[in-house]
Amino acid sequence: MPPTLPPAPPERFNFAAHLLARNAAHPERPALIDDVGELRYGALHERVRRCAQALRALGLRREERVLLLMHDSSDWVVAFLGCLYAGVVPVAVNSLLTADDYAYQLRHARAQAALVSAPLLPTLAQALQQGGHEVHSVVVSRGSADAAQPGGVALHAFDAWLDAHPPANAAADTHGDEPAFWLYSSGSTGRPKGTVHTHANLYWTAELYGRGVLGLQAHDLVFSAAKLFFAYGLGNALSFPLSVGASVVLMAERPTPTAVFARLTGNTPTLAGRRPTVFFGAPTGYAGMLAHPELPERHHVGLRLCSSAGEALPRDIGERWAAHFGVDIIDGIGSTEMLHIYCSNRPGAVAYGTSGTPVPGYELEIRGDDGLPMAPNPDGSIDIGDLYVRGPSAALMYWNDRERSRQTFQGAWTRTGDKYTRDAHGRYIYAGRNDDMLKVSGIYVSPFEVEATLVRHPAVLEAAVIGITDADGLTKTKAYVVLRPGASTTAEEIQAHCKQHLAPFKYPRAIAFVAELPKTATGKIQRFRLRELEAQQRPAA
Repeated sequence: MPPTLPPAPPERFNFAAHLLARNAAHPERPALIDDVGELRYGALHERVRRCAQALRALGLRREERVLLLMHDSSDWVVAFLGCLYAGVVPVAVNSLLTADDYAYQLRHARAQAALVSAPLLPTLAQALQQGGHEVHSVVVSRGSADAAQPGGVALHAFDAWLDAHPPANAAADTHGDEPAFWLYSSGSTGRPKGTVHTHANLYWTAELYGRGVLGLQAHDLVFSAAKLFFAYGLGNALSFPLSVGASVVLMAERPTPTAVFARLTGNTPTLAGRRPTVFFGAPTGYAGMLAHPELPERHHVGLRLCSSAGEALPRDIGERWAAHFGVDIIDGIGSTEMLHIYCSNRPGAVAYGTSGTPVPGYELEIRGDDGLPMAPNPDGSIDIGDLYVRGPSAALMYWNDRERSRQTFQGAWTRTGDKYTRDAHGRYIYAGRNDDMLKVSGIYVSPFEVEATLVRHPAVLEAAVIGITDADGLTKTKAYVVLRPGASTTAEEIQAHCKQHLAPFKYPRAIAFVAELPKTATGKIQRFRLRELEAQQRPAA
């Protein structure tokens, strides 16, 4: 019997107003706990409405864009929801980029204002100095703006700016399909794209995955190492927990193992011993924590549930985490284009090495090179093909990029850009990005399969696999390997390990030991950077 799906939101729907209404009955419950203090639901309700009114006072109109460049904090959440409440569109951007990146995003989005954390203001000021933008106001959160005054724009301090305006009386009368916010894709395969999402998309991911799969509850204390500007983090630390009245831990600094451990054990001044019950991370982060000498013991944390996304979780990492903490990692696959996870393992039913099965409300197809669904094998499995997804949270488009929009958003279906197989039990197994797939001896080789085998070697922390061309013009696999701290091994030992666990044509013919791998700010390995490096090192013909 198919699962019962939640009701669709009404046609006129404002997600910020929806969240505030859901939590109106418990104003004293903690909503957000960041590095400087706690914000309860009642105060959140007031600050969001003040932010909406303050944005309107700046002269911002419906659907105009605002750059949101902030470290994770309660101010980030207030700013994002305040924009939605006012019908203004926040463009949430990566806090680790350069002035050139922000200059491009300001021009591309035609942002009329910017909301920025004080430590990021100097970089934003450099971006504004490049010109070509339409920003007339900058609002600065948590700190003095005196160090970098962007010329030609009005400057406001966030708290004083909010206090100077009364709460808005009503939310903008937005349509559920109206543009609500933008996210830029993380750029794992090239220049990021401005992905336009709706008010209803936030509702659907929170209901179908946050509540329907993860089963988040009001008593949960949620912590996401993935930042709010990332689609995964936005669901984890905003739309999911606030939809059920849970509490959220927010951290401004980068999610190093030490910083994450401090939150998981409740060892910060604002947590004061309160320990998260739900943790969201990415495979790179889980691997780094497991290899860290300060990894806390099971009894020092209070976890009941962990989640992973961003890239497929290697089986070895999931099994070692579960063995140490007694808590499974719920791995799934999602994307910026679909806003969050649409295929996932389930609590109590985890099959490590797979992405699980479709989240109720979503449909998946594996298609061949002809664009048609691939026929199952006699046992029900499906060979490697292109993964397509259909569901209610798909983005509207890439802004000002019709060609790539058409390539990705194909009617009701979204082309994910991932290669997948399906096993005889109906579970989906990641094979790699389309651009990363290799054909060796005429057979598809998944770089992820080889990488997952490499990290099972006791000396290997991380690995990335690409294809190289040999003297005969044939494609062979090459692995870039990061060793665990203090570990040592040889290329021959690693190759022998791979030969024990992989088909003969798959083992890496070359091994390069490196100190680190190129990654996006959200932890995705940028294999195209390694291919560029190989091209630069190749002798000229």
